[in-house]
Amino acid sequence: MSTSPKCPKCGFTAKSAFNECPRCGVIVSKFLQRAKEDSQADRQAAAVKNSYLAVLAGADTLIIRQKKEWGEILTGFETKNRYEVVDHLNNPLIEALEEGGSALATITRIFLKALRPFTMHLFSPQGTGLFKLKRPFRFYFHELDVCQPNGAPLGKIKRRFAVLRRIYSVIDRHGHEIFRLFGPLLHPWTFQIQKGGQELGKITKKWSGLVKESFTDADNFGITFPEGIDLSQKAVLLGAVFLIDFVHFENSGNRN
Repeated sequence: MSTSPKCPKCGFTAKSAFNECPRCGVIVSKFLQRAKEDSQADRQAAAVKNSYLAVLAGADTLIIRQKKEWGEILTGFETKNRYEVVDHLNNPLIEALEEGGSALATITRIFLKALRPFTMHLFSPQGTGLFKLKRPFRFYFHELDVCQPNGAPLGKIKRRFAVLRRIYSVIDRHGHEIFRLFGPLLHPWTFQIQKGGQELGKITKKWSGLVKESFTDADNFGITFPEGIDLSQKAVLLGAVFLIDFVHFENSGNRN
């Protein structure tokens, strides 16, 4: 049965309607049905993404747990970092996975360890992309770019020079410093989220238990957000947790 005088795939136009395109051979009815199903799937994925972003936007506190595999625990061989982000009720919100299954990525992990550059993807538990983190190689002045899944920038974290202190700038998409992360000398597990010298929130490494920490470098963190900040600022501060874990807690004895 004829359905269309114009092919929806290649744009071929005929004088009379057709069901199979004379140029590209596509079956028009099947193509339109598949396009409809894809559109519905896209809307469903967008709804899932928006629901998790809405929860993140309303969250005051999050817990970030590093997930270690037994192969890494037993051998000590560094694998791609994985994390789970949950709310204060232990509801899963985000899965974070370091990119890189290539031979070059493996070699980089072996030799550069915590200094390695990385790209990390943050997903909903259903696999919908939420954010992307990109860290270039830096020996001291560590940086992390926080982006939307399509690469649109949300902000950046940059380490500042300090003697006997750990200080990071939290920078928005326009290049303005909106917060500073300050790690007190006598509190190595804590980073205060400051503005104008006033503490507004906190990132804290939480001790996860003697047995776990005796055999692995898996880390748990809690973050308390400043009041009244928007979703993009929360995303950048969440990204700061992953950078802090790499720089200060990734390797045994690495506490610079």
